[in-house]
Amino acid sequence: QVQLVESGGGLVQAGGSLRLSCVASGTMFSTNFMGWYRQAPGKQRELVATISSGGYTNYGDSVKGRFTISSDNAKNTVYLQMNSLKPEDTAVYYCKALLQDQFYWGQGTQVTVSS
Repeated sequence: QVQLVESGGGLVQAGGSLRLSCVASGTMFSTNFMGWYRQAPGKQRELVATISSGGYTNYGDSVKGRFTISSDNAKNTVYLQMNSLKPEDTAVYYCKALLQDQFYWGQGTQVTVSS
């Protein structure tokens, strides 16, 4: 059974940094696409960043220039380096992966940025 497990969330002051990780386990196949989405209380889930197996990246407008997505295809792992964090970045961050034509979601990790 495929599982996505996120880690690295926590509490940080504004201007600080965090690094999230997500590993896809329970499969012998490589992911075609992995990404990060976030959802703040009372808001819709939104795109943070995605990366394809070929290395193509896409970012949400609110995080461009501050966040960097990367991946290790051999380990089916995706990372999100978050710098210059702002209180409005506070949300639950979810990992998403496309594997064998099926999308999977992680359980989410909380990121809280204090002002």
